[in-house]
Amino acid sequence: MPLLRRLRKGLIYMAGMLLVLFMAAFGFLYYLRVQALPASSISQTSQMLDAQGHVMDTFHAGENRQSVPLKEISPYLVEATLAIEDQRFFSHLGFDMKGMARAALVNLEHFSRQQGASTLTQQLARNLYLTHERTWSRKLKEAMYTIQLEMHYSKDEILDMYLNQIYYGHGAYGAEAASELYYGKHASELTLAESAMLAGIPKGPKYYSPYMDMKNAKDRQRTILQTMADQGIIQLSDAKAAGAEMLNFVPLGTSKQTGLAPYFRDYVRYLAVDKLGIDERLLSEGGIRIYTTLDPEAQRAAEEAVAAGIPEDSEQQAALISIDPRTGYIKAMVGGRDYKKNQYNRVFATTRQPGSSFKPILYLTALQQGSLSPVSQFKSAPTVFTYDDGRQTYAPSNYNNNYVNGLIDMRQAIASSDNIYAVNSIMKVGPENVIDMARKLGIDSPMQPVPSLALGTFPVSPFEMASAFGTFANAGVRIEPTAILRIEDSKGEVLYEAKQAQTTVVDAAHAYVLTSLMESVFETGGTGNRVSATIKRPVAGKTGTTATDAWLVGYTPELATAVWVGYDKGRKLTPVEAHRAAPIFASYTEKALSAVPPKIFPLPDGVVSVYVDPESGKLAGKSCPNRRLESFVSGTQPVEVCGAHGDTAASANGDSDAQAAQSKTWWKQLKRWWSN
Repeated sequence: MPLLRRLRKGLIYMAGMLLVLFMAAFGFLYYLRVQALPASSISQTSQMLDAQGHVMDTFHAGENRQSVPLKEISPYLVEATLAIEDQRFFSHLGFDMKGMARAALVNLEHFSRQQGASTLTQQLARNLYLTHERTWSRKLKEAMYTIQLEMHYSKDEILDMYLNQIYYGHGAYGAEAASELYYGKHASELTLAESAMLAGIPKGPKYYSPYMDMKNAKDRQRTILQTMADQGIIQLSDAKAAGAEMLNFVPLGTSKQTGLAPYFRDYVRYLAVDKLGIDERLLSEGGIRIYTTLDPEAQRAAEEAVAAGIPEDSEQQAALISIDPRTGYIKAMVGGRDYKKNQYNRVFATTRQPGSSFKPILYLTALQQGSLSPVSQFKSAPTVFTYDDGRQTYAPSNYNNNYVNGLIDMRQAIASSDNIYAVNSIMKVGPENVIDMARKLGIDSPMQPVPSLALGTFPVSPFEMASAFGTFANAGVRIEPTAILRIEDSKGEVLYEAKQAQTTVVDAAHAYVLTSLMESVFETGGTGNRVSATIKRPVAGKTGTTATDAWLVGYTPELATAVWVGYDKGRKLTPVEAHRAAPIFASYTEKALSAVPPKIFPLPDGVVSVYVDPESGKLAGKSCPNRRLESFVSGTQPVEVCGAHGDTAASANGDSDAQAAQSKTWWKQLKRWWSN
């Protein structure tokens, strides 16, 4: 009887203990359930995308990490990872008891740690919240975080987090970054063979990376494929075929987009951080996406044109910036010939004189004022100009001292780049007004109101020149140049969206007349005529040459482009070196617009075209031997008729003749295209 009582008491005591343990366990689990998990400090790689949505650059603080949804990861990689890392992932509650028992037996048999039994959830807990030190406190925390992960997240969510943060070697974290690193493709595009190779790397990236040891990597891949076949995930024949497949790896340190537009990428990063206030850490670790305006086809055309335009062994430099005048979007940017050697972006250099390429700003000022028209005449001959109330003189000269020694008009002056005509014009217009026009066109570089301003003696950046000429191309409306369209955070929330400033600088009629005059640069006798055969579409522009700088700034209805060539240290250019800007401009323009049909510049209201006599600047009478169809802002065309007494104008039909002028230009362009 006493024995029975003692047994009963023992059972009651044990039951009480079990109840206490159960309640303690329940309380502990409840505590873990309501307790929030620690904040994870896992960073994500930020991306820069071009206008077509292609990733052109990534930003990361030593960790290349790109998160994608589980559905955007190849099922082969998911299955291969589970097969080799955690076969019972979907059936256990965070700890694989069978796996732990098996590993313990193997380790006991070899008296060493031969096998581990960490589940994916345990590995995730360790990588998200803990260090890899081997202490009991760390193991206890790992167990707690493992339970919490299983409580707070579904199996698919845990698998999603795991595959987006696991380390695959060479700075790549997550399946997407690893897939881009090793194969140059998205994780969703991985094949069975590629997936099995990738799934084997996390066990020991230095040991199983195909870049480090191809034999080890291949053996590990075949082990995974065999394991998948043993588990019935794939057929044995598929495993053998995948194991025998020759894989194509991207050379380490390169990718599909490496090298594209490095100067533009630097500029975008500068804008994001310094102008838009994006935090450096957010850029490096926040997984943001920067959507840019860069056109990859135009960029390739620009880089090819610059590379082909200057001999490889030359130290001469070049810069090219191209903007869509209709939107202000920067389409291409080349800041130098070799980014690896020199990262200085010459597109923004404010130390180079634009020379005669600045003259269109002067002539636009004159046209808008009404002080000059396309047929206004000055004598092309050596001239000494007096200014500053007679206290100073200025004696410009033409290139190679070539002068007509007679009267020329604005069209002839622009085509031949006559300096005497330009200085006469600025003396009439007023240099202060020219500076004011330059400011409205977006040129902020310092300038002085002196006669030499007409010849582009004050440095201006290629960026400013392209933006100014874009206003001419866009019917007098200036749109602020834009490189970044929007910035999104890792969740797709918009952090910044471009709101472009748009300003009407001059009316469309004045811009059109200037464009018509600048088309002459590429016609017979013009300074750009040598590349006219290359450009098979209507184009307007202006060359500029100083002792140390050569330019061609020009535009079509779709692109405004500035090209500069010269030496960084201001070395003088030879005649051959000075002629390299125009071919670069022509080659780029044609390649960049190869898929775009040629378009004429649209004719706005307020423009009339009449036949004039180039010698007198008067309306051409029917008896005049020389006639030229010229465009004018309505009301500024000449009214006096040259020719015999009582002669009438050859034509003065306003807009109908403007259309005729356009047809004539179009026909000339078509003939040039056909003959080439």
